[in-house]
Amino acid sequence: MIKEFCAENHEQVACALALGSQRIELCDNLAVGGTTPSYGVMEYVCQLAHQQEATVMTMIRPRGGNFHYSPEEVAMMLVDCRIARQVGSDGLVFGALTEENWLDEPVLKQLVEASDGGELVFHMAFDLIPRSRQKEAIDWLADHGFQRILTRGHISGSALEHWQWLKEIMDYARGKIEILIGGGLTKENLPQLMDLLEPDQVHGTRLFW
Repeated sequence: MIKEFCAENHEQVACALALGSQRIELCDNLAVGGTTPSYGVMEYVCQLAHQQEATVMTMIRPRGGNFHYSPEEVAMMLVDCRIARQVGSDGLVFGALTEENWLDEPVLKQLVEASDGGELVFHMAFDLIPRSRQKEAIDWLADHGFQRILTRGHISGSALEHWQWLKEIMDYARGKIEILIGGGLTKENLPQLMDLLEPDQVHGTRLFW
């Protein structure tokens, strides 16, 4: 099972790698759900992770708050996508929604193109999409080059609280796109999630200590 360490800036990355993290999600400002880190931090963490044969997925998000972006913000994100890949990021983590909480398809297509073939993760903006349309969203994302969706199964709470819906979308997504489970997971409660869902990958800041 892959344990993805959600890293706020560069601190604790070395420790997580030493404890067996195979993949780093790199961001800044976790207090607002994560934003794009500095280019210097990206480059440093990529070099560190690659020395340990781990991969780095970099968050592309210009601010906290909602996921409906202005043209100016989209332009910023496109620049960040290109630079993140240039300094060594194996993939990118982003999401964009309309005011109605559906996938902002034109913006996402631009971001996918700017990713230059890197792995793509749609982040927890997915959880704002109405459940009645999440399976449709899974299909769209799978068809447009995304490898993975990060979700807790609801807009709040722990993934453990929403395991039944997570199981349903995991079953639906199998063979189409990977489901990465995060949200309130810790070293202590991970065994419980494993018993309920048997995920092949999990995400969090407290999976190792």
